[in-house]
Amino acid sequence: MCCLSCEEDYVRRDAGTCKECYEEASETEEELKREIKDLKAKVEFLSFLSPTDHHHHHSSGRSHGSGFTDIFLVAAEDGPDGGPSVPVPAHRAILANRSPVFEAMLENEMEESRSGTIKISDVSYDALRAFVNYLYSAEACLDEQIACEFLVLAEKYQVKYLKAYCEKFLVSKLNWDNSIVNYVFAHQHNAKLLLEAALSLILDNMDKLRKRQEYSEFIEKHPTLVVEIYEACLAKQENTAAPKDTSAKS
Repeated sequence: MCCLSCEEDYVRRDAGTCKECYEEASETEEELKREIKDLKAKVEFLSFLSPTDHHHHHSSGRSHGSGFTDIFLVAAEDGPDGGPSVPVPAHRAILANRSPVFEAMLENEMEESRSGTIKISDVSYDALRAFVNYLYSAEACLDEQIACEFLVLAEKYQVKYLKAYCEKFLVSKLNWDNSIVNYVFAHQHNAKLLLEAALSLILDNMDKLRKRQEYSEFIEKHPTLVVEIYEACLAKQENTAAPKDTSAKS
């Protein structure tokens, strides 16, 4: 019979496509499902009642308060060209909707709410500006440095969609050469997806990594993580040996 997709002959007569086309279509379907899932998460992240709907907020009991108009975020690090950090303007309603941490700051008459300024430590001006832009648009041009800074901010301010987005990007950039530094980073910021991917690469390349100066420094600075890696390595060896033991007994 002739495959309906590639028009090549195939032996099996119980389907309209050959095995290769069927498998390719299945992979495409799974990829489309992942894209749809990501789009739904993005739409959910972006959905909110606009500041112009303040009257509706009030009538429905969901008002953030009459002061939700302007706010400034200031990075602790230097601004453009090494000068003082420039305040990044934003709308309170947007920040409160995107982050439960910002919402708590702005609803509970904390210092940030009264002063109209939120100071954010350990972040560059460029990263902060891009972060605020992301909160409005859910769009960002990532590199590894910005992705790391974004992930730290996303963890700190509980912006779950952004954190997941950054983790996927960093996983896509993983290789055995940067696996250790990413493993440490993932541990520090509770990035489970990145942690598992980095650990898998470490275990697969342990012989090469042991020979590097970076690994010696890792042992000195993070002995607890070294123990975790060795435990995972032993578990992997036991799982690999188990089928052989079973066949030997039989």
